[in-house]
Amino acid sequence: MSSKAAIRYAKALFALGKEEQRLAALRRELESLAGLLEAHSELRETLLTPLYPADQRKAVLLEVSNRAELSPLLQNFTAYLIDRRRMIDFDDIFAEFNRLADEDEGLLTAKVRSASPLDAEREERLQRALADRTGRRIRLDVELDPTLIAGAIAQVGDLVIDGSLRTQLGQLRANLMKGS
Repeated sequence: MSSKAAIRYAKALFALGKEEQRLAALRRELESLAGLLEAHSELRETLLTPLYPADQRKAVLLEVSNRAELSPLLQNFTAYLIDRRRMIDFDDIFAEFNRLADEDEGLLTAKVRSASPLDAEREERLQRALADRTGRRIRLDVELDPTLIAGAIAQVGDLVIDGSLRTQLGQLRANLMKGS
């Protein structure tokens, strides 16, 4: 869950990107920067923790920005985060920015817990079923859940579709109890 500050910063960056009609490019730049921070722990520590003076951190950021060809918008935004001691929230800001951009494109992410890996056909059927129920395009975020006996549980916003074996057995039991 993102902090309120991270959500505010993500909304501000999203609004600036939308105003400049650069959302797709800005998303790619954020992905690039996130990839660099993930791949290089020293860079991550330097930029995200206030152990170093802000000027030094911004100098490192400028060097990284030039090499990664980040736009002035993202360079200024991340420098501002350094000044405000909010670079530590970068991951949450990035996640919230992606959520806002997805929403703007009419794309929802469904969190799916599955007992076993889904093959392409099952993923497509699930995606289609969720799209029919929500009226939106759906991207699946599938996670294996060893606590499930079989089946899957999908959640898109408030909509939960529980196709787990445990739930199906519980419904069968309830139906049998009603009939007796």
